Amino acid sequence: MRNRTTVKEFILLGFAGSRAFQISLCLLLFSAYLLTIIGNVVIIAITLLNRQLYTPMYFFLRHVAVVVIGYTSVVIPKTLANMATGYKTISFSGCFTQSFLYFVLGTTGFFLLAVMSIDRYVAICNPLHYSTIMNSQICSLLVLCSWVGGFLLIMGPAIQLFQMPFCGLNIIDHFFCDSGPLLKLACADTSLLELADFLIATLSLLGTLAINLVSYVKITTTVMRVPSAAGRKKAFSTCVSHIIVVSITYGSCIFMYLKPKGITELDFSKVVAILNTVVAPLLIPFIYCLRNKQVQDALRAVFRKFVGFCKNSR
Repeated sequence: MRNRTTVKEFILLGFAGSRAFQISLCLLLFSAYLLTIIGNVVIIAITLLNRQLYTPMYFFLRHVAVVVIGYTSVVIPKTLANMATGYKTISFSGCFTQSFLYFVLGTTGFFLLAVMSIDRYVAICNPLHYSTIMNSQICSLLVLCSWVGGFLLIMGPAIQLFQMPFCGLNIIDHFFCDSGPLLKLACADTSLLELADFLIATLSLLGTLAINLVSYVKITTTVMRVPSAAGRKKAFSTCVSHIIVVSITYGSCIFMYLKPKGITELDFSKVVAILNTVVAPLLIPFIYCLRNKQVQDALRAVFRKFVGFCKNSR
């Protein structure tokens, strides 16, 4: 078997098109990435600074924001640099680091979304016991399990992929180092690793999706028993944001990682990957916060404090 270090770097083909198209797409992605970072930093800051948001829901949302910042930053900056410069290479170690972090953070995000759905279920279906069930110790444990679970699930397959020999082609028909295109370049039998990847994707995607679905079916059943229309509207309003994010995130990921081989063209898969790595992370701050009155009030309070501090410092 030839040494895997024969391949020193990979070439990311990215998106086809003219140079003008590449620059336009680069500017669009940069704008979306910048808004994503700013929006999620605002989530982290506001949930730390405002005591009214010291609740389990915003505690979990803060960790989702951290995951989103890391998840997009693993992929998008390198993609932007390649598109802007036309230099499409990525080092061997850089490629595997990107792939590993992408899947660890993505899997952790799925676990956190499932935890948030459980939190909403307890809040709506067991409101009298909510503070007892979702205490600070339980919330911290759920977040810790989400991070550790995401790391442990991906660690084994990542090590196996890194140890694969790569001694031939080094062209990846994608804009980042996804596991599927990487496996196609390995100079060895990858059937077992592909099976392991499929099982992990099934567990992390469909398993956590099932938790979300069961939680919201029970929530819907409970809310429909509320006698007043105003009460039902208020209960549903706290869940709509989560349902939208879950739908976009899971829909795109299931298409990317659980579809039968050869079902779609690669170019369309890249578009779906953009939906997963750019659009869904961008929507999170807007969906969860900007339409939430409690967060709006907290933002106004922080802004007033900031303005007052600036005036007093003059």
